[in-house]
Amino acid sequence: MLQKVDRKGLASDAADRIREAVFRGDFPPGAPLREVDLAACLDVSRGSVREGLALLEREGIVHSAWHRGTRVIDLTVEDAEQVYAVRAALEGLAARTAIGRADLSELDDLVDKMAARLGAHADSGELLALDMRFHDAIYRSTGNTRLIDAWHALRSQVYLFQLNRIRQESYRAIVVDEHREIVRLLRAGDAGTISRYAEEHVHSAKRALVAALTP
Repeated sequence: MLQKVDRKGLASDAADRIREAVFRGDFPPGAPLREVDLAACLDVSRGSVREGLALLEREGIVHSAWHRGTRVIDLTVEDAEQVYAVRAALEGLAARTAIGRADLSELDDLVDKMAARLGAHADSGELLALDMRFHDAIYRSTGNTRLIDAWHALRSQVYLFQLNRIRQESYRAIVVDEHREIVRLLRAGDAGTISRYAEEHVHSAKRALVAALTP
């Protein structure tokens, strides 16, 4: 389940391995993360695991509480609304800043790969990885380090929510067309239009998530 870290004693390596396991679904939302077990699996000290979990808590995908230990966050409607409200604002800014800067051939290639993997009925994880790489490329192209840092601070939480979103048939029905439209609007170069579309791209995902998470 968990791969041993390449270099003993490094909290960042422990965090990377635990994050990968969470994203694979080995530790579902709400699952406990026990230091002793993780240290044994990763072949590192409990201190390294503790520091790694602290890094993941700063990313927002785990939560620690006194006498309750550390757990993967639960996916709640309130959290989805908050995370995606912030993401929508970031996406709108990133999209309009990326005009004339983004490598459109790279984005086209990523969308083509999404379409190919979708046609091949690929594993959901592969499709989500391409989705996230697409947005990473847009943020990276902006050259705005503070905007990129803000995205990275939110990225792991978005990934965790998108794991839920990607299982919905509605996601697969629109994922290629919506991302291809983003590339088209970047080519067109209308800042207002691409900003509004990028924000709606996020809001539509939020609405689907809220509907799925609502009892």
